[in-house]
Amino acid sequence: MRDIRFEDMHLFVRVADLGSLSAVARERNAPVSQVSRTLARIEKACSARLLHRTTHGLTLTAEGQTFLDYCRRITGTLDELEGEFAQQSGQPSGWVRVASSSVVAEYLLIPSFESLQKKHPHLRVELQVDDRIADMVQGGIDIAIRTGPPLTDTVVARPLGTLARALYATPGYLQAHGEPQHPDDLRQHRLITNSAVAFLNHWPFLIDGTPQVRMAEGHWRSGSTAITARLALQGLGIARLATVVAAPLVRQGQLAPVLAPFVDLQPSPIHAITLTRKHRLPKIQACIDHWAHWFEPR
Repeated sequence: MRDIRFEDMHLFVRVADLGSLSAVARERNAPVSQVSRTLARIEKACSARLLHRTTHGLTLTAEGQTFLDYCRRITGTLDELEGEFAQQSGQPSGWVRVASSSVVAEYLLIPSFESLQKKHPHLRVELQVDDRIADMVQGGIDIAIRTGPPLTDTVVARPLGTLARALYATPGYLQAHGEPQHPDDLRQHRLITNSAVAFLNHWPFLIDGTPQVRMAEGHWRSGSTAITARLALQGLGIARLATVVAAPLVRQGQLAPVLAPFVDLQPSPIHAITLTRKHRLPKIQACIDHWAHWFEPR
């Protein structure tokens, strides 16, 4: 077993997390045969079968589960050791895999990268953009930037700021179809909704001081908030957009607020989420500290 390398242990952890040799191969940009040979070499070194391979996927044997537990501890300790040296040198380094929605990525994260690079030149960031919530374990995510409360108690969450949403349409659309005067008037309009995150289609209002929700039925739908904004800019209807996206477009005259006296902005907290076993790593802390400072005035 002393012939097993740290990289072999990392690979085994990813195989267990993803449950697929092909998925690990894609992640590493390597042929499946190479991943399979590495697993065979690990099993030979352990003198035990660690995985059951079936047409339905991979499952751990009892020995495989034991090996996985030790792999997680050993590789976690190695990460901590690397972090200690990075902390002592004062230069956090290495790859950080970050997951976020398209809005947060385009309007908050990407504009911060230049200053992050100047402050920590040895850091590297891989950005995974999807409006659906990423599985941090399966995706190998180091930091997830999410709106709303943390979903589990197995993570560490640091608040970064808030994200509010309101209704917008182009001046041309409102001129052609009329401007709604009350939330009930939305039934007469073309609406643009989100097909990836259902709760974003529950449009909140304050009517006579009472919170009320209207379920938006879309004439157009998209799983990307960036595409939702683009549909609105084409004059195709009314969309609920993050104010950080819409504000500059309103200043430029490309969009106009809709039902502003009634819209409940409902600012959602933005958190940087990390797995408990990773949150103390210097490269993780460096990124989160930077974004906490970057997000605050925005």
